[in-house]
Amino acid sequence: MRAVVQRVASASVEVDGATVANIERGLLVLVGIAPSDGESQSGWLAEKVTSLRVFNDDEGKMNRSVEEVGGRVLLVSQFTLYGDARKGRRPSFVHAARGPEAEAVYLGVAERIRGLGVPCETGVFGAMMQVSLVNDGPVTILLDSDKTF
Repeated sequence: MRAVVQRVASASVEVDGATVANIERGLLVLVGIAPSDGESQSGWLAEKVTSLRVFNDDEGKMNRSVEEVGGRVLLVSQFTLYGDARKGRRPSFVHAARGPEAEAVYLGVAERIRGLGVPCETGVFGAMMQVSLVNDGPVTILLDSDKTF
């Protein structure tokens, strides 16, 4: 599982011109699912996202989590995080999970984040989405479960 985590002042997702998800202060998380991802990786990502200390404390140091600041998470599926562009000009996506299996894992991550007490909105799995954000900092963190498991 791969994720790009961005600290945001706000973020939203539109599908066909309609806003389907919207958060204020919090984290925008773009997540890619691999075929081997399951419960362990879902739990790992949910725990990591909710506990990352990337928000400033009273002294201006990144020392608070999204939960501690009362923030929210916007989770957006993005299979292109598994794009392999080492050869040729067009990326290969053979390392990304497909369809229903990927969607189940993606929705599982959202449920686990909610279960940890952090409100979580989601994009629409498999849809063409327009994602808007106001990056706060900017602060951007890359996470990859392959480097942990």
